[in-house]
Amino acid sequence: MSGAERLNKAFVAHVVAADPGGPRGDPARSWALADSLENLMLLCHPHHHLVDEEDEARHPEARLLEMKAAHEARIAMLTGVAPSRGSHVLHFASRIGAHDCLVTRGHSDAALLPERYPLDRSPIQLEIVGTDYRDDEPAYWSLQIDTLRRQYGRLVAERLGTGDIAHLSAFAIGPQPLLIELGRLLSDIADVDVYQRSREPAGWAWREDGEPIDFIVERPASPAGKVVALSLGISARIDPRRITDVLGPDVPIWSIGVASPGNDILRRRACLARFRDEMRAIYRDIRLAHGGDAVIHIFPAAPVAMAVEIGRVWMPKADPSLVIYDEHRGLGGFVARLEIGPPQARAARHAA
Repeated sequence: MSGAERLNKAFVAHVVAADPGGPRGDPARSWALADSLENLMLLCHPHHHLVDEEDEARHPEARLLEMKAAHEARIAMLTGVAPSRGSHVLHFASRIGAHDCLVTRGHSDAALLPERYPLDRSPIQLEIVGTDYRDDEPAYWSLQIDTLRRQYGRLVAERLGTGDIAHLSAFAIGPQPLLIELGRLLSDIADVDVYQRSREPAGWAWREDGEPIDFIVERPASPAGKVVALSLGISARIDPRRITDVLGPDVPIWSIGVASPGNDILRRRACLARFRDEMRAIYRDIRLAHGGDAVIHIFPAAPVAMAVEIGRVWMPKADPSLVIYDEHRGLGGFVARLEIGPPQARAARHAA
């Protein structure tokens, strides 16, 4: 018939042949299993020919049953996700140093299943790659921050406002100030799951292994003044002298750290939730100790998911304004890259 050369033929194949003389046939079991669903597989024409004729020896009953079970388990997982568990996938990536950092759809889809499934055929892309600007140039930051805000407003905020997006799954990688700004845009009002990229093994699925993270919160002995430092040494230790080199020797330093910082420290979803709680508490405590008109200078060394949450839990109507720093050894240490807060507060600070 027309198009027969491209016809996709499928065959209901027997693991144990229906005839005792057929592939993997058995004098007694062939008749008993002839119509059993547990003994049937759906195969395309080439593979039906392979397992029954070309290479029967390498496809014994045990191997075919193992293949059948693995495929059925995969299909059961994919079809078992409730329709209400759909999520719109958000990718954000920006250049770190000289490297463009892309997030792949394969990794994000694998991380969602089996708890959720992607609603769109393509993720929402908030990415600026291929630019000639480096992150040691001021133009890089103005371009990246402005573009992120514009893209987020057009691709995400409008759809959240209309109710088109009910849940987001965020996969983000980039310099810390940009991740924090993405978190501020997302806020904790939207229903968002933030994922963490693991290095070993590489991927974005939560590993749920390793020891739970015990956060160490330290407060200054005598908190005073309106200029406050907040050190977040989770993925790397931050020497307080690197902060006082920027803000002066008398700045009060608040901190959230861990006993053994590391790049791959965040592997459990529950640890990210605990970090959110710690950030909310320290924002509140700084506000109570220094006043709502204080300015918190944040020096972050945190896993990417935690960096996003630093911005998400900040409350614009209650918490003090933020100045976010990026570490660049080529520039001698931490450099202020982003200001977050009411426009009038920023204007007053610059005037002073």
